[in-house]
Amino acid sequence: MSEKIIGIDLGTATTEAALFTDGQVHMIPNPDQQNITPSAVGLDETGKITVGEQAKASYLLAPERTVIEVKRKIGTGEQIRLGKKTFTPAEISAEILKYVKTYASQHLGEEITRAVISVPAYFDDRQRREVVEAGNLAGFQVERIINEPTAAALSYGLDHMEEESYVLVYDLGGGTFDVTLLEMFEGVLEVKASAGDNQLGGKDFDEALITWLRNRFETTQGISLEGNVYAAAKLKEEAEKCKIALSTQDSVQVQIPMLAEKNGIPAALEETVTREFFEELIGDLIKRTHNPVRRVLEDAGIAKEELDHILLVGGSTRVPLVARDIEALLGKKPDHAIDPDFSVAQGAAIQAGIIAGELDGADALIMTDVCPYTLGIQVWDGITADCMSTIIPRNTTIPVTKKETYWTSWDYQNKTEIAVYQGESRQVSRNHFLGNFMLEGIPERKAGEESIDVEFSYNQNGILDVKATIVSTHKDMAVTIDLMDSGKKKTDVSEWKQSSCAGEYRTVIRRGERFESRCKKNKEDELLVEIQELLYLLKKAILEENTEEADDLADEIRELIELEG
Repeated sequence: MSEKIIGIDLGTATTEAALFTDGQVHMIPNPDQQNITPSAVGLDETGKITVGEQAKASYLLAPERTVIEVKRKIGTGEQIRLGKKTFTPAEISAEILKYVKTYASQHLGEEITRAVISVPAYFDDRQRREVVEAGNLAGFQVERIINEPTAAALSYGLDHMEEESYVLVYDLGGGTFDVTLLEMFEGVLEVKASAGDNQLGGKDFDEALITWLRNRFETTQGISLEGNVYAAAKLKEEAEKCKIALSTQDSVQVQIPMLAEKNGIPAALEETVTREFFEELIGDLIKRTHNPVRRVLEDAGIAKEELDHILLVGGSTRVPLVARDIEALLGKKPDHAIDPDFSVAQGAAIQAGIIAGELDGADALIMTDVCPYTLGIQVWDGITADCMSTIIPRNTTIPVTKKETYWTSWDYQNKTEIAVYQGESRQVSRNHFLGNFMLEGIPERKAGEESIDVEFSYNQNGILDVKATIVSTHKDMAVTIDLMDSGKKKTDVSEWKQSSCAGEYRTVIRRGERFESRCKKNKEDELLVEIQELLYLLKKAILEENTEEADDLADEIRELIELEG
């Protein structure tokens, strides 16, 4: 019997787990016998980690010892304070996954060590790596990272394998939004296009209501809630309850008997919120889903009239306005063929079942996915260095390996920086920096006489490997974009003067910066690119106190200035 592999939906608000076995998907309940676990992590009074309902309950009384909505911080590099300790988003996420691993092992009666974990389709390389890191920290071997709308489509596709149709998956969760268009035929699920917004979800609906409730209280009671931690936590709790209730009720009475005090006297919040008014509050937020929806249709070359099914996924799609809005936009009523809360975990479990060999032969599903964003490198195009050269266009079917050839930009160039970006603009300054590395040892010849092949490999987990090769010598350098550097800009070199070895390079840097100014004034773009890169590399070497590298770069700057007069 093969080792069990579970599917996990690691959500902003909640986390779910499931297992595919004996031809069916089974949700895995937590110790409270619930299939939904709040994505909350806390510290109790003894300093012990708590997860789930216990942690969520502590948020009201001790918000400084509780972390919620950590998914939105994945990939930001932000440090999270929990009590007196500091954690990374991956470490907090790992605590949630450890909890899942523990209760899944107990429920299934064996140690579970393998998992497929879902992520938003629009998560970038860094964010995906942090999810894998979180899984590894939790003790899982992460078999696959699967895009959430693709997982939901798998859940639908298992029962509709003979269907030939275009399916649009509209996935609005607690903190992220994804939309994916798929084609289904003869047991094949082919993703045609994906788009999304990683900062849009039900928590934004909550925030809109919180802002309104807070402003009403401060206006009617004359009390500022600024800095009131208890009030902020209580408003968040009540706003979420109100939002959920308005999915089935026309109005809700929000009552908080003692939200704050004024002159020692308790001040209450009492407001009636109607569904109509709530929909006015969140209308603009829901309209933010329109552009991604239009874009996937355009990228896939599909007219809205050709859509056969619209699947609503994510707990936030229970808000009635969402279904009405998508129907008005696309002219078709959404289906309710899958459970919006569980379909992603179920789809991840189906993918896990495929890997484990639980589905084969006539039962097998074939799934293809895409890279949802354009990937490329920074180049000089003869006019400016603020230029993005595309290597993998957005919505390319994955896994994929693509290669482009580039040539040296200036005479006697012996190194080049490979700077990798993600985004749709032709200007790298408007795109998202993923990482960089230096390729050295280029034979020193005239500009354009040496070529470099740059190869991108993007795998099924949505993780990018980059290889650069000097064609004439076959020397290459291959890297997986560094997790800790991804998502940042280039190293900040503004503090180079603070280095102990800075003094001996001040003169050459001043000369270089004067030469840079001359190039800008005379619009000598090719020389400008070269001197800017050399100055950056020299300052970086000084900061790192790498004097050998700094000496070489200083010599290159002097030679360039002397050569060009």
